[in-house]
Amino acid sequence: MSPKITGFSARLITVPLPRPWGADVQENSFLATTVTTDDDGVGHGFSWTPTIGPHAVLALLEHDIAPFVVGLPAQAEPVWDALWARLHEAGGGGLTTIAMAGVDLALWDLAGRQSGCSVPDLLGRRRETVPVYGSGVNLHYSLEELLEQVQRWVAEGRQAVKVKVGKPDLREDAERIAAVREVLGPDRALMIDANQRWDLPNTLRALDRLGEYGLHWLEEPIRADDLSAYRRLRRSSPVPIALGENVHTIYRFRDFIEAEAVDIIQPNIVRVGGITPFRRIVELARANSIAVAPHLLPELSGQLASTLAETAWVEAVDGATLAELGVLAGPSPVSITEAGLTVSGQPGLGLELRR
Repeated sequence: MSPKITGFSARLITVPLPRPWGADVQENSFLATTVTTDDDGVGHGFSWTPTIGPHAVLALLEHDIAPFVVGLPAQAEPVWDALWARLHEAGGGGLTTIAMAGVDLALWDLAGRQSGCSVPDLLGRRRETVPVYGSGVNLHYSLEELLEQVQRWVAEGRQAVKVKVGKPDLREDAERIAAVREVLGPDRALMIDANQRWDLPNTLRALDRLGEYGLHWLEEPIRADDLSAYRRLRRSSPVPIALGENVHTIYRFRDFIEAEAVDIIQPNIVRVGGITPFRRIVELARANSIAVAPHLLPELSGQLASTLAETAWVEAVDGATLAELGVLAGPSPVSITEAGLTVSGQPGLGLELRR
């Protein structure tokens, strides 16, 4: 018989960003979670949200999730399915799935620890190194600051970088992207991310101006809820369309894929609810020949990327890895070098957060 869950706890950790992501994003919030079992097992996980909703997530974890999961067999996938059905009245995705990730990650960590191996090895690691791209929340940087950041990524050996666009004047975006392309040269990949700042007409105008710089993808230019606009955009876009950091369920990813509205999906492992739904979403994408590039959290995304059948770019936001934020209680389970990201192989996920 599987061990049963005897306890589940959560605590909030808020840390300042070394370099704010803008005037309205000065910090990141983590919900450190711990699950215990009747055979003395312990697993650690976390939920995450930059600024909006950490106290709401904590309330879900403490008041709605903990009482429900205690007594259930400590198996990640059955618990996830039962919990999603339980919480669906409060919403099928968003705060509910962010909170659910805290349970799911802790249970996968538990499974790895009890097996004496890392979660990637438990799932079946397919590659030793995965590619990493440099990423920056840098729309508010001056041009000089932006180019210094890109030059540093080049010096670190990054073969792809992503920068923000969406200035009030498109001419300024064009000036910045032209300068970044000059630093990168013709062979490194350049992605741009508009963070939902445009509507469809503005996106098409921007592509007319920016498409000449050899863009690897355009990320989330329009409000992520607007499936109809993305369908129309992809029909006419000369640049591959990426989205998914604000898509929370496999059903919604299916909608975008079946509508032929996206080229690359970018599920955030925490926002979709953890490893269990992430793996299902990846298989959906693979069955439809859609590329996957997981969003943020490289210590987590990189471990899962090492298990995927297809190579996936892992995003490392400048100054915002868990190690750089100082939230890990132990050594990082991954290392990022010029060659890419490698997994250390420590038992479980290796992502216990500090007190």
